[in-house]
Amino acid sequence: MSPDTGPLSQATPLAEFPARAPRKLAVSFEFFPPKTEAMEQTLWGAVERLAPLRPSFFSVTYGAGGSTRQRTHETVVRIKRETGVDPAAHLTCVGATKDEIDEVARDYWKSGIRHIVALRGDPPSGMGGAYTVHPGGYANAAELVAGLKKIGDFQISVAAYPEKHPDSQDTASDLINLKRKIDAGADRAITQFFFDPDDFLRFRDQAWAMGIHAPIVPGIVPVSNFAQVKRIAGLCGAKVPAWLAEMFEGLDEDLETRRMIAATVAGDLCRRLESEGVNAFHFYTLNRADLTFAICHLLGVRPTKAA
Repeated sequence: MSPDTGPLSQATPLAEFPARAPRKLAVSFEFFPPKTEAMEQTLWGAVERLAPLRPSFFSVTYGAGGSTRQRTHETVVRIKRETGVDPAAHLTCVGATKDEIDEVARDYWKSGIRHIVALRGDPPSGMGGAYTVHPGGYANAAELVAGLKKIGDFQISVAAYPEKHPDSQDTASDLINLKRKIDAGADRAITQFFFDPDDFLRFRDQAWAMGIHAPIVPGIVPVSNFAQVKRIAGLCGAKVPAWLAEMFEGLDEDLETRRMIAATVAGDLCRRLESEGVNAFHFYTLNRADLTFAICHLLGVRPTKAA
């Protein structure tokens, strides 16, 4: 599929997808730790809204150089205590020695946190900057995974890139790096967001052929703020197809229409992937619940009566 086509330009209408056998999709949701009281209220409103969907886990991000270390820790511990949903704490190699990172991991283990999202991490200058290994630190995510496994029997998720990590020379070397992380003990890979389902499906097939048989979970971002997502995509190497830009053209002041389009685009993407055998999705919520909740509803993931 070329960059100028996409799920809504040449897609099969949702009603025409083959009937699904009844089954439960697994979903998980990512948040970032709040910086202010207002942001904290927004975050916990989102957590409370999404918890009744019974996600596999909530993940919480970790700032460059551990800049949000304490807030990440406080957030995951509170999620575990108040929601009953398993939290996953992000942990990176950036700006710390192995001993310092190991200490953080042991603190998580003592707090009952058993799931880590192990990442190399972005440089302190931000995404797109040059990465330098910290003196005495873990060189990469594969080393971090191996180090975590020595500390405890963590469940570990790692990152994957359907369109190649911007620092990788080519797709083959990117897949080799992913295999190193899985071989080191990672349980699953969660992908960077993308908009062309064929990119994910091609990547999944290539990974399988390389001997990567751990689950690869597609990362989905609902696009309500197109300019923001386009900026992030430019830094992380994800392409933004022309058809998506056209969908949001002229809607800068029309939030409701943007939200409807965002839910439709993401729902269409997920349904296409589900028709190809995908049974788990990880949503980058940006600490907002309504769009993600609506997309899950479209997919049949709904609160249980008990919830």
